[in-house]
Amino acid sequence: MAINLQKGQKVDLTKGNPGLKKIVVGLGWDVNKYDGGNDFDLDAAAFMLNSEGKVTDDKNFIFYNNTSSSEGSVMHTGDNRSGVGEGDDEQIKVDLSLVPGAIAKISFGITIHEAKERRQNFGQVANSYVRVLDEESGAELIRYDLGEDFSVETAIVVGELYRNGAEWKFNAIGSGYQDGLAGLCRDFGLDV
Repeated sequence: MAINLQKGQKVDLTKGNPGLKKIVVGLGWDVNKYDGGNDFDLDAAAFMLNSEGKVTDDKNFIFYNNTSSSEGSVMHTGDNRSGVGEGDDEQIKVDLSLVPGAIAKISFGITIHEAKERRQNFGQVANSYVRVLDEESGAELIRYDLGEDFSVETAIVVGELYRNGAEWKFNAIGSGYQDGLAGLCRDFGLDV
């Protein structure tokens, strides 16, 4: 049974799931009835961070234009441009056993593509969530429903995996940004 998290809550991932090596981070959302008449294209991204919380190599920024880290530990499964349908809209796979030792955290974000031009924000998005699955069994281990607290934000850091000694933990972040993907990239040390 999945653990349902609240914002700021941290939970052990690997200690309680011995032998867990491969996970899937699923992100989902729906556009609510106040969509402004434009199509929404939300995008998931992963930032592989060092102990200072920065991306040290562009290959460690995983998104629809760079779908795999150089060593293959983190892989984006593809861009969903509509969000239509049931289940996860985008997924990022992580092989915990292959994540380089220099990576302390992997942060996961959702951004709205061309949000400023389309006058869109997360106040127009409903039912946003992040969940962590055991890739092998398909079992949902962790779920974090973001709620609808984001009225002007165009990007959200939904959660992060982080090392705690030899174990991995998950932190439900739920932190919004008003300047989209560019804001996330700057905060994580990438030039935009």
